[in-house]
Amino acid sequence: MRRLEGAIAFLWSLLLAGCATSAVDMAPERPDRPWTPAVTADGEMIAGERGVSAAKGGYLLPANPAISVMPAAPTFDPIKEYSLSELIDLAESRNPTTRIAWNDARRVALAAGIAQSAYLPRITASAIGGHQSSSGPETALGASFNNNGSASGSVSAVTLQWLLFDFGERGAVVDAAKQASLISNIAFTAAHQQVIYAVTQAFYAHAAAKARFATAAQSQKNAKAVQAAAEDRYKRGTGTVIEAAQAKQGTAQANLAVIQTTGGAQDAYFGLLTAMGISPLTKIRIADVSGRRLTPSMTTPVETLIAQSLSRRPDVQSAYAAQKASLAIVRASEAEFMPKVFLLANGTYNSGGLQVTALPSAGQQPPTVNINGSNLGGSVFAGVTIPLYDGGTRAAALGQARAEADSAEARLTRVQEEAVRQIVLAENTLRTGLSAYSAAQSLATAARTTFDAALAAYRSGVGSITDLTLAQTQLLQAQNASTDAYSAALTSAATLALATGALGAAPR
Repeated sequence: MRRLEGAIAFLWSLLLAGCATSAVDMAPERPDRPWTPAVTADGEMIAGERGVSAAKGGYLLPANPAISVMPAAPTFDPIKEYSLSELIDLAESRNPTTRIAWNDARRVALAAGIAQSAYLPRITASAIGGHQSSSGPETALGASFNNNGSASGSVSAVTLQWLLFDFGERGAVVDAAKQASLISNIAFTAAHQQVIYAVTQAFYAHAAAKARFATAAQSQKNAKAVQAAAEDRYKRGTGTVIEAAQAKQGTAQANLAVIQTTGGAQDAYFGLLTAMGISPLTKIRIADVSGRRLTPSMTTPVETLIAQSLSRRPDVQSAYAAQKASLAIVRASEAEFMPKVFLLANGTYNSGGLQVTALPSAGQQPPTVNINGSNLGGSVFAGVTIPLYDGGTRAAALGQARAEADSAEARLTRVQEEAVRQIVLAENTLRTGLSAYSAAQSLATAARTTFDAALAAYRSGVGSITDLTLAQTQLLQAQNASTDAYSAALTSAATLALATGALGAAPR
C-alpha cells in the first residue's frame, strides 16, 4: 500500500512540474536585469530552456557564428566596366526580392491545383486490430466456475467519397484560385520591374555622385590656381594679405568638398550594390553614363501614354484579376444554398472473435460494428444533401462576398485613377527635367566663361579677389546643377517607364 501511495505521489509531482504555467520560466526573471540565454557549444541559443539573469554585461545577445556566414559573392572581371543592363541582369538573379516573388507565384499556383483536386474522388484505406481478454467467475444452474478467455480480430476497409454535382461551387472556387495565381504571377513581373527601377535609380545616383566628385576635384584645381594668383600678387606687392588668406580659405573649402563628394560617391556605390542584392564589400567597376544624350524626343504626349499603357500596368491588371476573383467567390457563396449530389462506396473485410458491438471511428471513417467471425462486404450509396437551416451563416458569407466584390470594383477604379495620376506626374517631371538640364548646361557654360575671365583679370591686376571667389563658387554650383539635372532627367525617364508598365529591361 505504501508503495502504491509513493508511486501516486511521484506521478502527481510529475504532472505538476509539467503544467502549462511552468513555461513562464523560459522568460526573463526580472524586468530590470539583462537576460542571458542558454547556448550550445557552438554559440547557438537553445529554444525552450531557461536563461540566466545576469547582473553585468548589459543587454547584449551572444554571437551565433552559424548566422554570420554570408552567401558567396559573385565573381567579377576586375578590368571590365559593367553597364546598366549587365547590372540589372545580375540583380534579377541575385536580389532576394525576385526569388521570394517566384516562390510566392509557385505557392499560389499549387493552391489552384489543390482547388482543382476537389473534382476528384477521395479514396482512403484504414485498418484496425485488437486483442480482447476476460477473466471472472460465472454462475450457471447453481454452479460457479471461472471463465477465462481471449480473442483477437481485425477489420480493413476501403472507402470512396465523390462529390458529383454542386451547382458550380467547385468551379467558382477554382476560378478564384486561378485568378489568385494570375495575381501572383503579375506580382512576380512587378517585382522584377521594381528591381530594375531600383538598380536604375541607384546606377544614375552613383553616376551623379562620381560627377560631383569630378566637379569638386576640378574646383579644387581652380581654387589652387586662385590661391597661386593671390599669393603671386601679394609677393609682387599688388595684393593684400587678406586676399591671400581668402584664396587659401577657398582652397580649404575645395579640399573639404572633395572629401565630402568622395564619401558621397562611396555611399552611392554601396547603394547600387544593395539594390542589386549583393554584398557591399564587392568590388566592381561601373560604366560611365555621361555619354547618353537627352533630347525632347524622349517625351510623348501624356494622352497617348495613358491610352497605350494604362492597361499593362501590373497594379491595374492585378486589381482587375482581384475583381474577377471576388465575383467567383460570390458565385461559390450562392452555390452554398443549393443541394449537393454525392457518391459513397466502401469495401470491408473483418476477421476474428472479438465479442464487441462497436469500435470507435478512425479519422473520417464510420465506426465498425460486430467484429465477430470473418466476412467480406461492400456497399455503394448515392445521396443528396440539401441545406435547410444554418442560423444565417451562408447568408452572412454571401453578404461578405458581395461586399468584397463591390470593394474590389472600387479598388480597381482607384488604382486606375492613381495610375493616371502617376503617369501624368512622371511625364511632367521628365519634361521639366529635360528643360532644366538644357538650362543648367547653359548656366554651366556661362559660369565657366565668367570664372576664366575673372581669373585672367585678377592675374593681370584689374580684378578683385571677391569677384573671382564668387565666380569660382558660382561655377561649382552651376556644374553641380548640371550634373543633378542630368541624373534627375535620366531617373525621370525610368520613372515614366515604370509608371507606364514599360520598364521590362534596362532603359535605353
